[in-house]
Amino acid sequence: MAEGGRSYIDHDDRVGGNFFPKKRKGRGPFRAKMYSEAGPRNRNRGNYQPNPRSRLDDGDGDVAMSDVHDTVRLRFNPYNRGGRRRDERQGRDNRGALHGNPARDSLHNARTDVRGDKDSWYKITIPYGKKYEKDWLIGLLQGACSLPFSPIGYHCDHSRSHFYVEDAAVAKALKQISRTFTDRDNFKITILIQPSPPPAQAKEIQMTEEENAHFKRCMQKRYDGAQQALDMSSLRSDPDLVTNKVDLILNRKSCMQSMLQIIEENVPELLSLDLSNNKLYRLDHMSEIHLKAPNLKILNLSSNVLRTDKDLDKIKGLKLEMLWLDGNPLCDNFRDQNTYISTMRERFPKLLRLDGHELPPPIAFDVETPTTLPPCKGSYLSTDNIKAIVLRFLQQYYAIYDGEDRQGLLNIYHDEACCSLSIANVSGQNPARSSLGDYFANSRNLKRLREPRDLSLRFKLLKHKRLNVVSFLNELPRTQHDLNSFVVDVTTETNTLLCFVVNGVFKVEGQSSDPVRAFTRVFIAVPGNEAGLLLVNDQQFIRNASTDEIRKAFATPAPTPSSSPVPVVPPVPQDMVQAFSQHSGMNLEWSQKCLQDNGWDWEQSVQIFMRLKTERKIPDIAFIQ
Repeated sequence: MAEGGRSYIDHDDRVGGNFFPKKRKGRGPFRAKMYSEAGPRNRNRGNYQPNPRSRLDDGDGDVAMSDVHDTVRLRFNPYNRGGRRRDERQGRDNRGALHGNPARDSLHNARTDVRGDKDSWYKITIPYGKKYEKDWLIGLLQGACSLPFSPIGYHCDHSRSHFYVEDAAVAKALKQISRTFTDRDNFKITILIQPSPPPAQAKEIQMTEEENAHFKRCMQKRYDGAQQALDMSSLRSDPDLVTNKVDLILNRKSCMQSMLQIIEENVPELLSLDLSNNKLYRLDHMSEIHLKAPNLKILNLSSNVLRTDKDLDKIKGLKLEMLWLDGNPLCDNFRDQNTYISTMRERFPKLLRLDGHELPPPIAFDVETPTTLPPCKGSYLSTDNIKAIVLRFLQQYYAIYDGEDRQGLLNIYHDEACCSLSIANVSGQNPARSSLGDYFANSRNLKRLREPRDLSLRFKLLKHKRLNVVSFLNELPRTQHDLNSFVVDVTTETNTLLCFVVNGVFKVEGQSSDPVRAFTRVFIAVPGNEAGLLLVNDQQFIRNASTDEIRKAFATPAPTPSSSPVPVVPPVPQDMVQAFSQHSGMNLEWSQKCLQDNGWDWEQSVQIFMRLKTERKIPDIAFIQ
């Protein structure tokens, strides 16, 4: 009997199969949290006598292990004044919410993101665990837990039993099985977890010399020298290890490092390694396997609990040709087989078989040793005639383009010309604020415009018609091109079309910092008037210049291209061409051709002309004005 004549009956949160003959409220699937699951702030409300289970102090409280903290649900207390929580009443200071409860706040801040702190220590508490035999209780927990673990520092305190684990993932797995299984008396077993500093027994998890000796004999028994293969599957249930009471968990750093050291010292030529059925949920401690077994080609990781393909980043230094991953949760993360294969080959380019299935041959550049690339060659201009035409065009074009007014380009573009510009797509940087920001608004880079909604913008940035093209070029920043840097390659040459690519550097006028840029420009031209060219297509790509390009840029102040990589073409003496045309009666084009073929020697050109005219070898088209 309590004060005031009221009676309170101590109860146990554990639920038995037929312990209560009638179904009690709050015991179904929608029940509130049990007393042991509620926060310490909400226990013993109303100044009544404490429940015997309040002996579980705050230090043994439960800690949520989910990535997002769930709101604590409180069990309804009929004796609470007003039937409402104090911090929910209107007009109150709500000091507990504003100023905080130190004990509660420290418990809340101790909640751990499993992905953020894998090697933290956790204290595991089993209420009323003292009445169970240690071997029976630990065996029951290990059988129910999805991840393997070894309890460290098992001890009892009053009616509770405690032990420690060194992994947040294991602590979360234990939390998830709380109250999901029963003891011999059909009572549900509660598991409480709490972050903890390393216990005094932490040194016990290091493998002893005797355990290493048993481990080495076990690996020797499992090694196939003919195949150079090591079978480490289902290692923990190995009969010899069980008989000698050696508990090996490959998720534990000491065990994995011991295995890799034995491999390095005894079988560094290992070709195949089977680690299936070991409940591996991370590969952090295998990051040096490519150094310990550099020849490893076959790896079996099937039937483990790897959850994401990022775990494989730890071992991507291996040059694997065969890999097994089936039976791991990560296999369910891919929408189709092609994505699965491509993701694996990003990490293991030489992969030939995946999960036992043969893959198509990989396409990759197999550069094992440092290779010296051949030196970059200069311009390719096909014939001397084409060279003269292209270089003369470039001199005329960039003399206008780098001038004050680009309207003179109207005579160089065809009436149906098309033009576009793009800049390099720099990841992780706002292109509008980069050094190429002046060109960003007009950039037609398809990596930037790959969405269907960008389709109209793609067409808008493609400039059609001569007037639109020159107007667009006139809006671009003023430039000065280094003609000495030009490398020109003629890619297509016919009687009616010429395609050539120009690479070089230029600087933007008015920019004091990093003014040098590099460009690649593709011109497609057709024959024009007076043996000139008319551009029908102009595609320009602009990027930041490399360090070497900046160093060499504008080193020679000559305004015309040098012989390397682009030879100098002297200006055409139009007066001589006009005089020769009047003397010979040929049109300007054939007169210039005759003078060029004879090295601009007037006397020799006249003699050759008279001889060929006498022999009737000059076509009639040469005299059409």
